[in-house]
Amino acid sequence: MTSVTATKRPGPDGPNGGRNGRDGHGGQGGRPRRSWRPGPSGPPPRGKAFGDRAAWFLVLPALIPILILSVGPLLYGIALAFTDAQSGRTRSTQWIGTLNFQDLLHDTLFWESFRIGLVWAVGVTVPQFLLALGLALLLNQNLRLRWAARALAIVPWAMPEVVVGIMWRLVYNPDAGILNETIRDLGLGDGRDWLTGLATALPAVILVGIWAGMPQTTVALLAGLQNTPRELHEAAALDGAGAWRRFRTVTWPAIKPIALAISALNLIWNFNSFALVYVLTSGGPGGRTRLPMLFAYEEAFRYGQFGYAAAMGCVMVAVISVLLAFYLVGRLRGGEDR
Repeated sequence: MTSVTATKRPGPDGPNGGRNGRDGHGGQGGRPRRSWRPGPSGPPPRGKAFGDRAAWFLVLPALIPILILSVGPLLYGIALAFTDAQSGRTRSTQWIGTLNFQDLLHDTLFWESFRIGLVWAVGVTVPQFLLALGLALLLNQNLRLRWAARALAIVPWAMPEVVVGIMWRLVYNPDAGILNETIRDLGLGDGRDWLTGLATALPAVILVGIWAGMPQTTVALLAGLQNTPRELHEAAALDGAGAWRRFRTVTWPAIKPIALAISALNLIWNFNSFALVYVLTSGGPGGRTRLPMLFAYEEAFRYGQFGYAAAMGCVMVAVISVLLAFYLVGRLRGGEDR
């Protein structure tokens, strides 16, 4: 007789059972218990760590030149400002502390060049923005040969500053310049020497700065205008809003962040201008166009006062840092308001 042994079903306390689950593994429905995983404070996944290292390898080719050519010279210049470094291979350099900055506080020529630099920066940036805004609004319309007009509008931007300076020196030439020739042909006088006159040198240079820098502002504003939805303009027009009201309520709010950003950058770039003014006037006549960068250049490479020129550079860096701080605070407050 064959005996049949019934297999006993394991209970909760059987050899294969468990108190925390039906399968003895703490799970439900036959699923095994989850293995432990590291929490947020645990080690990062291997793939993420590898991705971070790969990102640094990709950034290094751009980061190394910045550190060598920008950050390194900046730190060296700051250190040089606290020394009496001068030209001459046999002359030793001594640490003099803040003596260069004390002399700078009483240097009326430097502060006069600083005032001229502010007049130049504001005198170029404000008209540049207004003219660029008008040109961007015009180029945003459905005009014939609009592509050609846009291409011509960026020509000054593509020209090196040295070439622009030489070209405008020919325009301002007192004997054969196109400006004086036009004045004579119109019977408005015999013309004048625009770049050597004490009253006309700075306005003439500002005009060149406006012409040379307007294309980049135009391109930035035009990009903002093209990203503004046309449906908003159409809705405002249907509500009876005129051109000025549409600009004030639709166009300007859309391009305001771009306008603030490009204006701040233009102000900083214009304050740091060197090549254009150097080619046009070299800081003359009588220092009427001597910008701070030109003054520092002359102190360093004409008179050999490297430490004193480095102190001037530190003051200009401090001013630019303050301007950047105001701009960044304004941007952050604007982001919080939105």
